[in-house]
Amino acid sequence: MTSVHDAAPAASAGRRFRAYTAKHLDDLVARAGLGADERLAIRAVATVLPFRVNTYVVDELIDWSAAPDDPIYRLTFPQADMLPAADVARLSDLLKREAPKAEIDAAAHEVRMRLNPHPAGQLVLNIPSIDDEPLPGVQHKYRETVLFFPKQGQTCHAYCTYCFRWAQFVGEPDLKMANDDATALQRYVRANPEVSSVLFTGGDPMIMSGPVLARYVEPLIEEDQLESIRIGTKALAYWPQRFVTDPDADETLRLFERVVASGKNLAFMAHFSHPREMESELVREAVRRIRSTGAVIRTQAPLIRTINDDPAVWADMWRAQVRLGMVPYYMFVERDTGPQEYFAVPLARAYEIFRDAYREVGGLCRTVRGPSMSATPGKVCVDGVAEIAGEKVFMLHFIQARDAELVNRPFFAEYDPQATWLFDLKPALGATSFPFEIGGTSPSITPDLDLSATEPIGS
Repeated sequence: MTSVHDAAPAASAGRRFRAYTAKHLDDLVARAGLGADERLAIRAVATVLPFRVNTYVVDELIDWSAAPDDPIYRLTFPQADMLPAADVARLSDLLKREAPKAEIDAAAHEVRMRLNPHPAGQLVLNIPSIDDEPLPGVQHKYRETVLFFPKQGQTCHAYCTYCFRWAQFVGEPDLKMANDDATALQRYVRANPEVSSVLFTGGDPMIMSGPVLARYVEPLIEEDQLESIRIGTKALAYWPQRFVTDPDADETLRLFERVVASGKNLAFMAHFSHPREMESELVREAVRRIRSTGAVIRTQAPLIRTINDDPAVWADMWRAQVRLGMVPYYMFVERDTGPQEYFAVPLARAYEIFRDAYREVGGLCRTVRGPSMSATPGKVCVDGVAEIAGEKVFMLHFIQARDAELVNRPFFAEYDPQATWLFDLKPALGATSFPFEIGGTSPSITPDLDLSATEPIGS
């Protein structure tokens, strides 16, 4: 096996990282051929939702001749219709007349608070404590898994326009999740022997330097109860130089080697939203180097309207990932936050896209699961649409759940072609509620039914 320390080929030569923010937005979107009023509307949206991109995305990934319809452009640049027209008009007027920053910030804050910045109760649920002291920036939603938000990892190389954690990046202190106490995390793991996996998330943990990342990861290597350490990141898509030509690339990969040598699984949870993100030689080199450490790269992304809502896109993406030695893992449903109405795909259509892509790929791609909703009760998978006892229903199950008794237990919801999220659904087949709490209702069980008469629809 080629060493991770081998020099990168000339084709993989990187560059210094340079980020572009909202102050660069007008000049950048002018490359898409947009007029002054259109650019002003985009700047208005960027007062509410975060914007950050970098030279690699701008120069290597976006096809500017196809912008603003190019999928990578739409993935990273705000669109004028992401917010209600009245809000965009109001904010545009403030910008046009050069209103005081405090006035613009107040108007933007008002809009943000209407966009559900707390999806799945992410700031108020599942916050654990140690020695009766709460641990901010730590979540223990599932029995086996603890999520950790390192303080230095709460930004990204570039922001996705669909990001459900957008509220982390907009300067609202009450919306942030972060912790810089690696010792407290280690103590919490020891105090909870059922925990077998720690997931570093953000933001993007790979925005941190190698030495800073090591300060959080290395104490966990000592914990025998842990089976895996996971890192959720989009760095492979947005800044693959991080693993090839950045000054601390080798140091970071040596950390990965130490995790694997300890007998733990290092799961590198890579976010790829479109096949183009895997086309460059630099990405392929980064993937090779990460895999050479013994880490396993698993891939995931949400299904996003106007970006990847096409079965062929997903089939191509899964095939490319398998060719590179990565493991397709999840297709997610866009969460109920931010510009969800702009990006969301109805659950019925999401299932069709997943099914049509799934049947076009070979068995090694079929490790992927979805479409999955990461909702308050857990990860809910849409298994299909069927007719049972004369009623058209969604078939669903929990891949993971806060209540472990619900895992892999099927349940049914009334078919609704417009539903885009779990909380849009209603119980089916005579049930008065779902087998979990939702909208203040209490659990109940669907009446016993003869499921031998189940007829899949559209398969």
